[in-house]
Formats: sequence, structure tokens, C-alpha cells
Amino acid sequence: MNHPTEHHFQSSHGDICYFEWGSVGNGPSVLLLHATGFHARCWDQLVDALPEDSHVIAVDQLGHGRSARPIITDWKMIAGATAELLESLAVSFAVAAGHSMGGHCLVQVAAKLPHLIERLVLIDPVIMPRAAYQQRSDFSATSDMVAKRRNSWAGPDAMYDRFKDRHPYSLWDPAVLHDYCEYGLLPDGEGGFELACPPQSEASVYATSLSTDPWPIMEQITQPVRVLRARQLAAGKAFDFASSPTPPTLADNFVDGTDVYLPDLTHFMPMQDPAHIAELIISD
Repeated sequence: MNHPTEHHFQSSHGDICYFEWGSVGNGPSVLLLHATGFHARCWDQLVDALPEDSHVIAVDQLGHGRSARPIITDWKMIAGATAELLESLAVSFAVAAGHSMGGHCLVQVAAKLPHLIERLVLIDPVIMPRAAYQQRSDFSATSDMVAKRRNSWAGPDAMYDRFKDRHPYSLWDPAVLHDYCEYGLLPDGEGGFELACPPQSEASVYATSLSTDPWPIMEQITQPVRVLRARQLAAGKAFDFASSPTPPTLADNFVDGTDVYLPDLTHFMPMQDPAHIAELIISD
């Protein structure tokens, strides 16, 4: 598909950037919501694998990319800004897909705007077991680690060279990693580059992972839901960002849910095999 058009929308939470491929009415409209710490252009290779007549909207969610980057205090902020954008567009999406945190936020958006989304695909969504939202586990160790991410770069090529042989980036399709680096940096005003999702903003998303309980919201979803799920972390193993946070029975809790288990892929499945995930998104 051709290069996307960049747009901006002023939400009540700040400016929201989104990218659009194709035109409304030429083919099915597809909505794509990225994971924590990522950005809309991470979908470029997946979009290329969709039917050529597809109309695609990929959002730089609040706190990420070229959108406003406040400290996140509740995931309702992220989903709320996206919902406001979709209300302003008034596009009827044949399918909406959300990866990781994007899947959680998509559940919120679809419950609020059911008339705009016909079908959902949740790609290894960060929806914890129900008890986690009652116990409110402490994610401070993870958020502290993320807050220390390197935030000064000579450019996308240097970032790519730094990551290409490191786990989990070494598992990705190299073209996706190039897109992640190319569009994941912004000029720092001093001749260098900084992350488009600042470490403190990303850390605040991790710190508030349990801020919004999605389980009561899931009960409102009547649209068909497909859950794509990777392997979970084996008992006793050290934490790994590439493992699945998704409960194996999550799909059973939707009115019309289907579980698709992909044990050969990791949590970063759209980055590993964008063509296969595109097929699973677009197929009924």
C-alpha cells in the first residue's frame, strides 16, 4: 500500500496523531492500536500484507509516538482519547485490532462505541486474570526498569544496530524493527534524537497496568472477538517481555469469543510475522 497520510486530532487529553492508508469506502476499514512503548508505524509491514483496497487507521495512542505524551495515571486516559478520535471520524470499522495494551484499550473503546466496530481481534492483550485487578499487584519494578531506558540516540540506524541482535528484537522481522526505529525517534533539539515514547511516559503506562479493570467492560462486548495468544511464561522462569500476559481462557469470557493459540510466536507476534497476523485480522 502507499505511504500513509499523517493527521492530528485535538482530544480532551491532548493532541492525537494517527495515520491513514487508503480511503473510506474503497474497501474494509481496519483500526490498529499498538502496544505500550510502540507507535502507529510499527504496523507498516502488516498493513502492506492487507488487501490493497483496505482503508486503515493506525493511532499513535496517548503518551506515544507523535501524540501528546503526558504521564499516564489511568488506562482510561489512553482509551478515552482514542474513543474521542473515532467519534470524530465516524468511520464504521469492519475489524479493529489491538496489540497488548492496545487490546485492553480496544475493549474499552468497543464497549463505548459498539456501532463503529463490527469485530475485534485482541493480539496477546494485556488483560490480566480477574483476581489481579482485585489484588492490585505491584508493577513498580518493571516501571522502574523501563524508566531507565536509553533516551539519547544518534539516529535510527544506530538504534537498529543496537537492538537487532538483542532479545526480543532479534526475533522480529528486520523490516518491522527498521520501522520501529525509523519512526520511534524524534529530534531532541540538540542534533540528536530521543524516543518518541519517553521512558517516563512508558513507565507510567506499566505502573498503571491495573488501573482499569476490563472484566466488567468485557461483558458489554457483543461483537465477535478473536483472541490471538502466545505462550505464557513457564512457572519459575524469570520475567520475559516476550511471554504472553493473556489468560488461556480469556476468549471464553466474551459473548462471542474465539481463542487462537500461536505457541510458535511470542508476545511480539505482529513484529515477528506481520503477514500471518494480517491474515488472522482480516479473515472472518
